[in-house]
Amino acid sequence: MEFLIYLFVFILGLAVGSFLNCVIYRLETGESFLKGRSYCPHCKHILSWKDLIPIFSFLILKGKCRYCRRPISLQYPLVEFFTGILFVLFLIYGGRTSIDLIFYWILTSFLIIIFVFDLKHYLIPDKVIYPAIALTLLYQFFRVWNFGHWDLFGIWNLVIGILPSLFFLAIILISHETWMGFGDFKLSTLMGLILGWPKIMVALFFAFFSGALVSLVLIFLKKKTLKSQIPFAPFLVIGTFFSIFFGEKLIDWYLNLILLK
Repeated sequence: MEFLIYLFVFILGLAVGSFLNCVIYRLETGESFLKGRSYCPHCKHILSWKDLIPIFSFLILKGKCRYCRRPISLQYPLVEFFTGILFVLFLIYGGRTSIDLIFYWILTSFLIIIFVFDLKHYLIPDKVIYPAIALTLLYQFFRVWNFGHWDLFGIWNLVIGILPSLFFLAIILISHETWMGFGDFKLSTLMGLILGWPKIMVALFFAFFSGALVSLVLIFLKKKTLKSQIPFAPFLVIGTFFSIFFGEKLIDWYLNLILLK
């Protein structure tokens, strides 16, 4: 029975991932994602239901459009697959109530759009980041409010969690947006609201470390130079998920290590 629930949630995640691909594409073109049928981005042929089965259509069609035979981007099955995986992970580790679970599923959708869009266009759309911040503020408000019994420790954690975003703002202002963009500042603010203190530090450490490592590898392979731009939002998004799932355990391990000394 438990396996069937996980399977159902994974399939739900695949379907949501397919919708997220549509949202990402239509954010690029400026079209509304609420109306109009899906079509091939190359030949513009309207796609039928059998062309839109998450992952399986890609495999059956061998990664090519049924109508024009031009290649389909790997983005489509990868977004569907990882959305499904993250939906299952949040079912297992995400929260105590159904409200927690729904919040994390919606948040996952926002973060995946941000990840892909910044990776492709070096830009975090305001149409995505602002609703994500508003949703998180609303969710955290009800968590710390608790029907009039304010959780002062929870409020303090959130306030301190947002402070590292000021470091991003300083870098942006000093570099005149040559090192980072305001989108990264907005995303770091969202991360602080999601994670609070001290889990935000785990996410940022992971993001900076992994970003630096990938940059060095790309420079070594001569894919990038020291002056090349590398989108940072994907590393921040991965760091956010890493901290949600492993942040507390990592912090406990580190504190125990210090105490043992």
